[in-house]
Formats: sequence, C-alpha cells, structure tokens
Amino acid sequence: MGTEKVDEEEQVTEFGGEEWRKKDATKSPLGDEEGDRVEQAEMAKDAEEVGDDEEEMIDDDHDDDDPLWDAPRLAKKLSEKLAKEPIKIRVHDVQIRGNVKTKDSVLEAQLDEVKRAGTMQELLQESVKANARLRGLGVFEKCTITIDAGPEELPGTANVIVEVEESKRPFSGDVGIFSKPETKTWTLDGTVKWRNLLGYGETIDATGCYGWDTTSELSAGINYPRFHGLQSSLVSRATILTQDWQKYSSYRERLKGFSVGLINDDSHDLSYNLTWRELEDPTRQASHAIRRQLGHHLLSSVKYTYKVDERDSAMRPTQGFAFTSSSQLAGLGPDDKLLRFARQEFELRYAVPLGFMNAALNFGAAGGIIMPWGPNFLSKATPISDRYFMGGHSSLLGNLKGPSALLGFRTRGVGPNAARLVPQPTAQAEAGAEERPPMVDTLGGDFAVSSFVDLSMDLPVRILREWGVHAHAFACAGNLVPLTGEDRPKFSFKGFLDTFRVSYGAGLVFPTKLFRLEVNYCYILRKQEQDRAKRGIQVSLNSPH
Repeated sequence: MGTEKVDEEEQVTEFGGEEWRKKDATKSPLGDEEGDRVEQAEMAKDAEEVGDDEEEMIDDDHDDDDPLWDAPRLAKKLSEKLAKEPIKIRVHDVQIRGNVKTKDSVLEAQLDEVKRAGTMQELLQESVKANARLRGLGVFEKCTITIDAGPEELPGTANVIVEVEESKRPFSGDVGIFSKPETKTWTLDGTVKWRNLLGYGETIDATGCYGWDTTSELSAGINYPRFHGLQSSLVSRATILTQDWQKYSSYRERLKGFSVGLINDDSHDLSYNLTWRELEDPTRQASHAIRRQLGHHLLSSVKYTYKVDERDSAMRPTQGFAFTSSSQLAGLGPDDKLLRFARQEFELRYAVPLGFMNAALNFGAAGGIIMPWGPNFLSKATPISDRYFMGGHSSLLGNLKGPSALLGFRTRGVGPNAARLVPQPTAQAEAGAEERPPMVDTLGGDFAVSSFVDLSMDLPVRILREWGVHAHAFACAGNLVPLTGEDRPKFSFKGFLDTFRVSYGAGLVFPTKLFRLEVNYCYILRKQEQDRAKRGIQVSLNSPH
C-alpha cells in the first residue's frame, strides 16, 4: 500500500503562546485511531518539555484565559522565592504620568531611593515608602506606583510607573479652640494653607492665634519638600508673637523673628533663628531680678533637634519608646549685645504593656541645662524667656515637652522667686484691705530634671472602654536651680537631690480628638517653702497640636 506525502500547516499550542510550523504528514499505517493516540502522546511530551523550561519564568504577555497559565501557582512560587533569597534587579526607567502643574523634579526627588534599588525586595519596600512620601505632600488626591518588566533586550530590569492625580482644591483651612496648659488659658487658632502654587510641591500657610490672656500670634511660612534634591525639606517662617507672663513673672514678651531650617523625615531638624525680643513691665511692679531683664534684645541662634517616636500612641502609649535631644547655641554674630548662651535638653519615654485590661506602665525622664558663654559668664544671668519652669496643668503623657510637667504644683510654681515691688497704699485702702501674702515673681532655673511613672488600665465598664475612658495612677518628681548670676547660690548635687519635689496620685482620663483630659487627685509628698502647690483635685489637659 503506497503512501502519499501532504504538506500541511498544524497549529501547536504551548504554554508561552501560539506558533505555526510546517510539518510533513504521512498517513499512519496504524489506522486513524491508533495514529491519533501516538500524535497526542508526542504533543504531550513536547508540552512537558516546554513546561520544564519555563517553570522559573514569569511572562506578562500570557493570556489570563489560557487554561495552561496557572497564575496563582506562579505567584506562590514568586512569593516563596522573594522570601528565601534576594532577586537581583535594576530599575531601567521611571515613568511619571498625570502631573499637570507639579514639576517632574518634585516627584523624582521622592523616588531617588526607588531608582537605586538593587533587588526586587528593595524595590518593593522603597516603592511603598515613596508612595507614602508622595501622599504626604498633600498635593495629590491619588497616587499609584506600578512595577512592570523592563525591555526584552534588557533582562533583569524593571520599569516603575508612577500615576498621580493632582488635588482639585489647593486651598484648605481650619479654625479651632485649643488649650495652653502651662498658662491655664485657651486660644482661638486659625490656619489657611495653599499648596503647590508654583508647582514645586510647596505649602504656603498663614496662621493667626488669639488668646484670652492677651497672647496673640501672626505667622506665615513656606515649606519646600526635598529642596533641590536634598533629603530634607526647607522650611522658612516669619513670626510676630506676644505672650503675657505678668501673672507669674511680671513681664510681657513681644517677638518679631524669622527662621529657616531643614527637616529630614521628622527626625532631624536644623534651623537658624533671628529674633528681636522685647520684655516690658506694664504694671511697674516687677522684682529687681525681672527688671534687669527688661528692654530690647537680639537673639541669633542655631538649633538642632533629633527626635524618634516609636510609641503606638502619643496620647495613650501602651508600648514603644520615644527620645528627643535638642541643642541650641545663641549669640552668633559680632554684636556684643546679642544674647549669648548654650542650651541642651533631652527626654526619654518608654511604655511597657502588662497584658491585662489594656494596662501599660509608662516611664519618663527629662533634663536640661542652659549656660551663658563669654567673659565672666558665671556672673551673667541667663535670659528668663529661655530658662526652665515647672508645674502647671499639663499631662505627664502626650507629646515630648522637656522637664516641665509636675502634677500638684501650680503653673511656674516650682523654684526660686523674688518679691515684687508693691506700691505704698493710701491710708483708706490700708484700713480696708485684708492682710495678703506678698506677690512674687517666679524666676525659673538653669538646670532642671524631672521624671515620672504612670500606670494606666481600662475600667470594668463596657461603655467607658468603648469611649476610651480609663484610670491611671502616677508618681512624679522634679527640681530646678539657677547656676549663674550675681545672686546665684552655691550648687551641690547633694543639695539638688535633697530638694527634689515629689507628688503622686490617681485619676480618670477622658481622651478626645482635640485633647486628653485628666481629673486627678494629687498628693504632695515633698515641696519647698517657696513653692506654690495644692493637694486635692487637679484638672490637667494635653493637646496633640
């Protein structure tokens, strides 16, 4: 029986797609049924060989409808490989889409770490961080970062595609009433912001503040993110500020200043400040120590702050730690009338979860020192506006604020003081007036240390737990002393430790979105004769702003 060759085209389906090839077909001598079985066996063998070759490959051009394409299986294998070993990769191109007003350089500055990624793991991590940075600019309503395969002729490369949608409302503003625990007053604050006016991702803001204690502030500033490709943001601000401390230290302070600084990832802050400061005594009753400080002064200083906060919450920490260090050098310039001093402070917080009733133990310690510099510096008094003060209605927890909080003591109620000048009363006023204690000016200190321990836990009432109301018990201690000046006392560490103020107590905490409200019963364990302290109920506030 003769055979006849026929040229025909046969379509062969493989895992990678479809291809056409020529084949010489000869009618099988085994019959149609047996020939079909042999042909199917050969095709299955070919498919198995192709599958072995592409087992470790990922091809984005596969058709999702292809039953031979097992995407979940390959995704699982890719995840396992990412977890086991680094996958070398190089970013070939970064494509930016959707920005109309924003300059490409602004987005590229946020993507520097993405471009330098050397492995797939690094690329994924840096892409997530870059997405967060872009959203943090407040310029875009949406931001999506996609990682795609690079050109076929460049294996081991990837393209990063950034798609953004710019905000349609560049203006924003807010108005609120906030507490100032250190002065037991409230302020009305308003802020207006305009973002991305020039297309550099900048934020221009203007702020106004008015307090019921005649405290007022007007300021305007601008923030450039990652200025000129730097890792830091450039921040500049002009401020006019008035603060009234007549109730505690007989002076009113007016400031007119300008500052410029670099902020790196909210951890590093380097700034220069130039401020014209005026202290005045409207009542003309200030003590001699305060009267020596009155007048006009120029402050030219550079300040560096390092801060890290790994706590799960600033208002009610249950685990983690926080640390801040601040260094300031004032007196930069040739003018002899410049305020010259060096100031250093630190603070450490640590929270430990106890494992029951959402209980946590918080520890805190803070310290600071300020010293003048120059010839005969020990005989010079430090500026009272830059000294340390303790006491007031401020919570022990919350934001880092240095050695200041000491529950049970009144605002600026700790440390040395001086008697005010009292005008001579008339005979009629002297006959009708009751005997009153002499008014004093709190002078603060140059060296201050404070610490606390706080135990918090939920209450056994469901509705209170849902509202976040909880109980806490605390103990705190602190002290401050002057180190310089003509009337300075002799300093000794033993005397410093022996005069520590100590208080303890317990209370309820009512957290809100605006502030943390505490109603505490405070007991004064140790205080000094000149201190202003009170045992009993004390309401403390702490604002997150």
